[in-house]
Amino acid sequence: MAGGRMKYRHLGRSSAHRQALLRNLVTSLFEHESISTTWPKAKEAQKLAEKLITLGKKNTDASKRRALEIFYTPHKLLPKLFGELRERYETRPGGYTRVLRIEPLKPDMAPSAILELVDGPKDIRFAMTARTVARVRSEGKDLNEMTARNIDKVTRFRPGGEDSLEEMVERISELKVGERDNAGSEEARWGGRV
Repeated sequence: MAGGRMKYRHLGRSSAHRQALLRNLVTSLFEHESISTTWPKAKEAQKLAEKLITLGKKNTDASKRRALEIFYTPHKLLPKLFGELRERYETRPGGYTRVLRIEPLKPDMAPSAILELVDGPKDIRFAMTARTVARVRSEGKDLNEMTARNIDKVTRFRPGGEDSLEEMVERISELKVGERDNAGSEEARWGGRV
């Protein structure tokens, strides 16, 4: 039926190919905690990742068998899902992943995104908020409403969130940014000198 509502993105693939793609993306996500892909793939993989973390929070034999079916490297990732990640998201009611749009990575200019697990060591919003707080403090200004809301978002469910944010703000404020003196040189990967 033309014009009907799609229940999910087909991603231009057959059913088996799409399921294999999503399993591969989720396996990479849980292994690296942050992946870059196209935006539609990230949104579909986000659904599967959220379901897997919910299974990890249940911590039953049935949920372990279900997660075993999805991961490509289950014996490496099941202890992480039912151990570290279950403890990290124990008090969080949902929203375990985040999709951030970025500039297109591919030459065809397909919309790209970063899919990441929140409250992890590679949390981009946490780092961006810390950088903003450090900049605002160095300028001697007050925090605006958006920055205050972002601080609340990144510290609400993170254990010791405010302390770790202050640590990162201190580290960022101690960084020295030098002048860029290599603007004319080419990078080594493009055949130039470093």
